[in-house]
Amino acid sequence: MTDSGGHADRFSLLRPLLFTIAYEILGSATEADDVLQDSYLRWADVDLSTVRDTKSYLARLVTRQALNALRAQARRREEYVGPWLPEPLLLEDQDASADVVLAESVSMAMLVLLETLTPDERAVFVLREVFGFDYGEIAEAVNKSEAAVRQVAHRAREHVHARRKRFDDIDPERNARITQQFLASAASGDVDALLAMLAPDAVWTADSGGKVSAARKPVVGAERVARAVAGLMRKARERLRVETVTCNSAPAVLFYLDERLEGLITVEIVDEKITHFYVMRNPDKLAALVNAREISRA
Repeated sequence: MTDSGGHADRFSLLRPLLFTIAYEILGSATEADDVLQDSYLRWADVDLSTVRDTKSYLARLVTRQALNALRAQARRREEYVGPWLPEPLLLEDQDASADVVLAESVSMAMLVLLETLTPDERAVFVLREVFGFDYGEIAEAVNKSEAAVRQVAHRAREHVHARRKRFDDIDPERNARITQQFLASAASGDVDALLAMLAPDAVWTADSGGKVSAARKPVVGAERVARAVAGLMRKARERLRVETVTCNSAPAVLFYLDERLEGLITVEIVDEKITHFYVMRNPDKLAALVNAREISRA
């Protein structure tokens, strides 16, 4: 790309890309913000006359800072209470079908899967498979030889492909329709209607961090999930308000009790059936939903 302007101009132009890189490596919008802030302070001290390619330079800088944060996060994760889910990402209005690779890469299902990689595997996979950086650029970012990066990339790609379910084509209208049908069925308490919408092995995973009440283990199986959902709706019916938003490039549901935000539900849909409910209850992670974000691969 052609370099022009000062430090702030160049960084601002690439901010959506840099934020997306950090978020996909970390699974946390809050920590991605911290990484970008720290990276900008380092960038501000760089002599611009020595920078040939601003995009490549800043991507390397952000990747290194994100990897440092990811390793520190892993140590904290050992003490986390209950299931851990990525921090939800509230997005500005955008057509998820316009960039299917980007939409899939920030989906809750993919981010959960990326959690099973090592930090280096995750960074290499994201930079190569999502953002298309060449192996030489990635090698500089992760401080490894190009040959080693190729091996890491192959290992990470095999790991992801072996473990992910078949992702449907991104169809925002269909997903929104199924999400609304789910809400209507849940509100009516119709367990049979809920069951008809669920895959047999549907899973309900709730992240509370031990700070609010939520299932400490995933609820597995369509009937158990349907009855749990219907029971929760029945208890909260008079106090409940829901709002549909776009999180992680998919329709999601914010739910409020007595006008207090209590959680976010994101659903994974395959073959017209809901296969997974990702439920964010941790108030610290819900705080990230205050601001809508712009994401980009360019």
